[in-house]
Amino acid sequence: MTDIPMKTRLAGARVLVVGDAMLDRYVHGSVDRISPEAPVPVVRVTHDEDRIGAAANVARNVVSLGARASLLTVIGDDDAGRRLEELVSATGIEAHFRRDPRLKTTLKMRVIGRQQQLLRLDFESPPEGEVLAAQLDAFGELMPGHHAVLFSDYGKGGLAHMAAMIAAARAAGKPVLVDPKGADYSRYRHATVITPNRSELQQVVGAWLDEADLARRAQALRADLALDALLLTRSEEGMTLFDAQGSLHVPAQAREVFDVTGAGDTVIATLASFVAAGMELRAALPVANRAGGIVVGRFGTASVTLDELFPPGPAA
Repeated sequence: MTDIPMKTRLAGARVLVVGDAMLDRYVHGSVDRISPEAPVPVVRVTHDEDRIGAAANVARNVVSLGARASLLTVIGDDDAGRRLEELVSATGIEAHFRRDPRLKTTLKMRVIGRQQQLLRLDFESPPEGEVLAAQLDAFGELMPGHHAVLFSDYGKGGLAHMAAMIAAARAAGKPVLVDPKGADYSRYRHATVITPNRSELQQVVGAWLDEADLARRAQALRADLALDALLLTRSEEGMTLFDAQGSLHVPAQAREVFDVTGAGDTVIATLASFVAAGMELRAALPVANRAGGIVVGRFGTASVTLDELFPPGPAA
């Protein structure tokens, strides 16, 4: 299999992305004065743009790399949901939307002035139980046709049945990757790998004193949750993978950090795509690190391509 070009291997790889999808709206404008009503800047709006975010952005990153992605998520029967569906349909993602008329599709509106985010407005509400139960049934139908399962947890309530989904995927021999949220990681038990950032991991294991203390805490959590691995993303410090072999660290590769929005989406999407294509987790780690370094140099939620990861030259 190693003689098969990576592009070909990725083209045959299928990743099922399950989780909280959202619409990212950017409102751009110029800032020339302070409001006379309050000490806040006045933004004269010039234009706005919509992008797919969260689990939808993860799926888009999978497709951008040349793999195939299915997206299973719950959205509302509202303008934001319809706009999200429209944007997703243009990406090549195979979408499986479950609609909840009582749900408000998550919309994050960011006001941008002078190339800086001035304000973010969040519109959201949790989905209803019966819609989530239907999502579990859909997962059971979709999962067998995929090489890897990726859970993108943004804490919006769309993954109430994650434990059952993880159990089903692992029983079927599928690698399971989880981008976690919150302080309770028990629902991620038996996943292949989880990918918390520094602040997320500290919520669960507490602050560490040094690298040795970090390794002890990370390995203890990995053992407690029966994970194959735990990948800590560390921003400017790179990434560290903790598994049965010990730890593997790769330094950050960002040339210039412009915006970290969605960087975690790119990292886990890259991992999942290459694992689905048959690459070992340790071998995929430097590739995911490189992808994260590229995307933080761009504004807002973004994605990378295989050619950016492996510029034309020697075969990947």
